[in-house]
Amino acid sequence: MTITKKLSRTEMAQRVAADIQEGAYVNLGIGAPTLVANYLGDKEVFLHSENGLLGMGPSPAPGEEDDDLINAGKQHVTLLTGGAFFHHADSFSMMRGGHLDIAVLGAFQVSVKGDLANWHTGAEGSIPAVGGAMDLATGARQVFVMMDHLTKSGESKLVPECTYPLTGIGCVSRIYTDLAVLEVTPEGLKVVEICADIDFDELQKLSGVPLIK
Repeated sequence: MTITKKLSRTEMAQRVAADIQEGAYVNLGIGAPTLVANYLGDKEVFLHSENGLLGMGPSPAPGEEDDDLINAGKQHVTLLTGGAFFHHADSFSMMRGGHLDIAVLGAFQVSVKGDLANWHTGAEGSIPAVGGAMDLATGARQVFVMMDHLTKSGESKLVPECTYPLTGIGCVSRIYTDLAVLEVTPEGLKVVEICADIDFDELQKLSGVPLIK
């Protein structure tokens, strides 16, 4: 199956940003999810980083980077008026205490039940990267996953059961891929939107798990 049109990472970030409500407290995970900060527009959204920041803004303009302002992925960020710095332990208390409305995370696999695997593939020689993923997965009120629909070898990242080490069980609310937006429901994965030049049957075939219209 040839897919000629699908979302870029920038477009995926824009799609996620569109679903983040005004006034939300949000953590953006390392990697592609950090791009979401650039597309929130005029919405008042409080961005949190587990290294001890609340009130992050978009990426700085070239030449305006401040080495004292970085997120958990060591990328330069900006700080909005009223933003705050605090101890790492306080940051994790926010995450674990249910004070974040949304965590946007990457993933290696998401199961039809909303289980998440995003810190280790289990492959020999690979470097585990737990960070705050488990705290975010269990502590945030909603978990949005932003990922490519397929692996580089063409296998679906949507699976009946995760085969990689789990980050969280039944924690994912929504999945945003380069092909579709899916809602995790008690009945299974519901297709909210198809974002590529394929129809439902083609998406179903690529996904390899049952989908709901």
